[in-house]
Amino acid sequence: MTTGRGLLIDRFGRVHRNLRVSVTDRCNIRCFYCMPAENVPFRPKAELLTYEEITRVVRVAASLGVRRVRLTGGEPLVRRDLPTLVAMLRNVDGLEEVSVTTNGILLADMAGPLRRAGVDRLNVSLDALDAEAFRLITRRGGYERVIEGIDAAIAAGFTGLKVNAVAIKGVTETQAAAFGRFARERDVEVRFIEFMPLDADGSWDRSQVLEAAEIRRLIEAELPPLVPAGRRDAFGPAEVFEFADGVGRIGFIASVSEPFCAGCDRFRLTADGQIRNCLFASNEFDVRGVIRSGECGDRIDTEVAAVLREAVAAKKAGHGIGDSGFAPPERAMYAIGG
Repeated sequence: MTTGRGLLIDRFGRVHRNLRVSVTDRCNIRCFYCMPAENVPFRPKAELLTYEEITRVVRVAASLGVRRVRLTGGEPLVRRDLPTLVAMLRNVDGLEEVSVTTNGILLADMAGPLRRAGVDRLNVSLDALDAEAFRLITRRGGYERVIEGIDAAIAAGFTGLKVNAVAIKGVTETQAAAFGRFARERDVEVRFIEFMPLDADGSWDRSQVLEAAEIRRLIEAELPPLVPAGRRDAFGPAEVFEFADGVGRIGFIASVSEPFCAGCDRFRLTADGQIRNCLFASNEFDVRGVIRSGECGDRIDTEVAAVLREAVAAKKAGHGIGDSGFAPPERAMYAIGG
């Protein structure tokens, strides 16, 4: 494969080593901060990249310095034979880590196959720890299945498992301490992610964001104090705390109130083959058209590399939430990829 040399560096000097790959825009729940309740406009399956096409893009990206790939959706586990894609990616030269973010509904059956295929890390999205609140957020049932999936992942040998909870005012306050206890009981890291303007209904408002300081106060009102544990990854988004007695970890991703854009090293490949350099990007860069152009192999790889460089070079300094001219992306979260 000939792609030319050089890393993916934007005009602010950020080196991009982290690629989020959405494998589908379909999902088996309907979280209100991500998807419409009904009549979701999914992309035709013919427009979605095949596993071979995804692997090709990842191989080119790895030749340009990408070292981590996270598979997302929609819900990635609804894509048939996902462990097959994982195994294909594990054979990409230079790639050091393959991880998956899932809502956990199908995880009880899939944890073992994913582990055997080579998944290094799992993140499970879970915004509430009781069935009623879970249904309010997801507009579906399945809470017990998610808990079973988390336990199955632990039994399958996944360590450092993370549970991601979107922090929403009026919802998360009643869940905070329960999540603290959950982190301590199961030895997982619970991470609270500030609610971002990525909902399909376009109803997001800054007043709905529950900030880290308030969540921390609610947790510490019932559990031991939280002490800073630093950042495991210099480019990671979470500020991590440990309980003072050493049992359990809590992370905060303050995407809205304390943006981490200056250290961001990630970009995204949508399920339909578009490169996005930021969740809130206003433009996309087409790699599906390049891959399906009919050109010879080396020529395609060179052109894919050019698209990746162009996309990263065009990245803005920050996401712009709160700026006077900010406009949410035309795509909702499920169509971009988590």
